[in-house]
Amino acid sequence: MKIAFLFPGQGSQSSGMGKDLYDNFQEYKDVYNKVKELTGIDVEKITFDEKENSKLNQTSYTQICILTMSLAILELLKKEGIKAEETAGLSLGEYTALIYSKKISFEDGVNAIKMRGKIMEELTPEGTWEMAAIMGLDEDGVKKACEKVKSGFVDMANFNCNSQIVISGEKEAVIEASKYAKELGAKKIIPLKTSGPFHTRLLKEASIKLKEQLQSIEFKNFETSVIRNIDGNKYQNQDNMPEILSKHIISPVRFAESIKTMLDDGIDTFIEVGPGKSLTSFIRRTDQTVKTFAINNKKSFEETVNQIKNAM
Repeated sequence: MKIAFLFPGQGSQSSGMGKDLYDNFQEYKDVYNKVKELTGIDVEKITFDEKENSKLNQTSYTQICILTMSLAILELLKKEGIKAEETAGLSLGEYTALIYSKKISFEDGVNAIKMRGKIMEELTPEGTWEMAAIMGLDEDGVKKACEKVKSGFVDMANFNCNSQIVISGEKEAVIEASKYAKELGAKKIIPLKTSGPFHTRLLKEASIKLKEQLQSIEFKNFETSVIRNIDGNKYQNQDNMPEILSKHIISPVRFAESIKTMLDDGIDTFIEVGPGKSLTSFIRRTDQTVKTFAINNKKSFEETVNQIKNAM
């Protein structure tokens, strides 16, 4: 059995996510307390308190809340002795992978995401933005749909798998591109819970600022392989991390290529660690012969642990 951990990104958040894990496992709760001490952000309240839930979809809070949940689940997996040989994350999720791989420390990773969320929120250009997943249309078709748009800026942002590509840009332009995509054969359009034209050149100012801030982080050698978003290849110890991570937010996410790299490496078991189960759905659409699990609550955690241990 060769296991890979997958870490979700922005858009996977939901009110109350992980509440039963928080209520039942002290190790899980400890991570939330540690993040609060480090950042001053009360992730518990934002995630679980209905009065604070409006913050959950604000970029400056969304990213830290998703990261915290994923890191907390990792503590539970660690206690059970379940480890990954490779990891990959979708945009924000790549930072979780870097923390797991010991490329960056827990403290540096958490503070980096607090900084990243704040920069992306504050330096998103003024406008009304949207991202949408185009289902069932290939890259050429989505490209044609975007090129036909006359109402504003839109571009391809995430290449999630062969049957799903995300577009990003001005709301009216995304709506127009979605209409053309439907005409070209797209099966379904899904708006995403994001608040900016992420993974496009419109976040150039944020990218420059983030690169400056990342210079202060100590990057160590990898203890576990991490697949890069920007090209789907494995990180190398000599990689310029501030350069690559700052390019993240203005470059398309190449998750489809990341999946191919992991499959080529013989990964046969994928565990999605965090809210939602989108990443494992991308895996299944690519290769139905591998095993996939998504841990996002107490039941799915216990079922995953039992099945993994029985298969070892």
